[in-house]
Amino acid sequence: MRKTLLIAFFLLFQISFSKPMTETQKLAATCKIWGFLKYYHPNVADGSKNWDDQLFKILPKVEAAKTDLEFSNVIENWINSLGKVKAYKAEISNEEVDYFDKNFDLSWTQNTSLFSKSLCEKLKFIEQNKIQGKQYYVGEGIEFKNEVEYTEFNDKDKSFRLLALFRFWNYVEYFFPYKYQMDQNWDLTLIEFLPRTINPISQNDYYFSLKEFSAKLNDSHALFGARKLFDVFGWNFVPYDIKFIDNKAIVTGFKNESLSKINDVRIGDVITKVKGKTIEELIKENQKYAEGSNSAAILNNIEWAIFNDSTDNGEIEFVRNGKTAIKTINWYPYKDLKINHENKSEKYKFLENNIGYANLAVLTPDDVPAMMEQFKNSTAIIFDIRNYPQGTNFAIAEYLNPEPKNFVKSIDADLSSPGRYIWRKEDTPCGKINPDYYKGNVILLVNEKSKSHSEFTAMTLKVAPKVTVIGSQTAGTDGRNYRFEIIKGLWASFTTYGVFYPDKKEVQRIGIVPDIEIKPTILGIQQGRDEVLERAVLFAKNGK
Repeated sequence: MRKTLLIAFFLLFQISFSKPMTETQKLAATCKIWGFLKYYHPNVADGSKNWDDQLFKILPKVEAAKTDLEFSNVIENWINSLGKVKAYKAEISNEEVDYFDKNFDLSWTQNTSLFSKSLCEKLKFIEQNKIQGKQYYVGEGIEFKNEVEYTEFNDKDKSFRLLALFRFWNYVEYFFPYKYQMDQNWDLTLIEFLPRTINPISQNDYYFSLKEFSAKLNDSHALFGARKLFDVFGWNFVPYDIKFIDNKAIVTGFKNESLSKINDVRIGDVITKVKGKTIEELIKENQKYAEGSNSAAILNNIEWAIFNDSTDNGEIEFVRNGKTAIKTINWYPYKDLKINHENKSEKYKFLENNIGYANLAVLTPDDVPAMMEQFKNSTAIIFDIRNYPQGTNFAIAEYLNPEPKNFVKSIDADLSSPGRYIWRKEDTPCGKINPDYYKGNVILLVNEKSKSHSEFTAMTLKVAPKVTVIGSQTAGTDGRNYRFEIIKGLWASFTTYGVFYPDKKEVQRIGIVPDIEIKPTILGIQQGRDEVLERAVLFAKNGK
């Protein structure tokens, strides 16, 4: 009798102190625990369980739990069913490891205001006795693998929608090196987007939410794609290139010149409205869908959201020669644009005043010796990196430096403790012992199209003597860009190892900061001028 009373008192005590949990709270916690177990629990991270199926089975039990205590009991029973975790004693290593821990935080597992004390203890024990072998779901260099593949993604099934979100969120949680630099805390992003996953107001809104979710990474490498997303924004493209300046869209070139002529679109035309909406309105409406590390990168990436369309034609308002006009223009399927990606620009040449110019979009490593021989007595060399280079950075650096130089410091994921990163012991320096190195001025041209390897190239060349960077803010993303399928038909990408300056200062989001900032103007584009190159030539002439 006494024992029965004690049990009843204990249960009453627990019930009186338990708190109700919302569906969002329960699912956010489930997402985090599911991901933690996936990469830490020895009997899960080894691939011996069908981890998607485990999620599908636990979700109804999570839904049925009404309080934090009931939720903790559900999770504890689930963990118990996964098998015993053996305690082990970690080997003491004499090797010094320089950890990068700005992303690494498992303190949430000890949140006693949300989890029971016993659940917290279980999660802590798993962390302390994590898997010791290879990860089944992620490989070296970061490769998501061995996920269950489905013949199709059923976006009408709540469990499948949750699985896609849980996979995506945890990929970023444990394997995105710049998570700490996001504008919004990643936990809050999960809470924000769960309701639109649980009960989307429409199929379109569901896919919009995933695009917004991807943009929250604040990473110019980030990307989310799905066929149904383009079904909304449209599969038809305009045949010309756009640059956004002062909330206006300026035509800067042609994807297909003949189709642009048919529509009487000319370089320098200033488009002020599309289908009755101002460019400023369209930027405000769509910038939440454009992935980018900074505002310059977002504007560079937003064109598709504004200028793609599902119809064949539409009305635009534009300004030409100071006069405003309205006309109907055509949109075309991508295949009809017949874009030739071959760049026939000159690889290198002399400009006025014995100034060398190299276009790194087309210059190859094999071209470098002949180019530097030709430029060895030039007054200055301008390297144009407003593009994606062809891997010439180390070859060029050998001619610019008197000795090897450190220009980068990198971090790699520690797969033994997912979420933690490690500073590389040594990154490859650039340059070599070269007493005959180039001694003239070196000028680097950069802008928002300087992204990833472009920025890495600028970092490589920037450490040489007498280097000046001219242009505007770069895309602010460096490191490996990894593209993967979240689940059938849903593609994403983001950066998976981190790149910093040798003093460990960030490049991500900041990009390469110009010594002399200059941006193209609407008038300059209309006059056919390259104002950034003009400024570089002026600097080469007078040093200022």
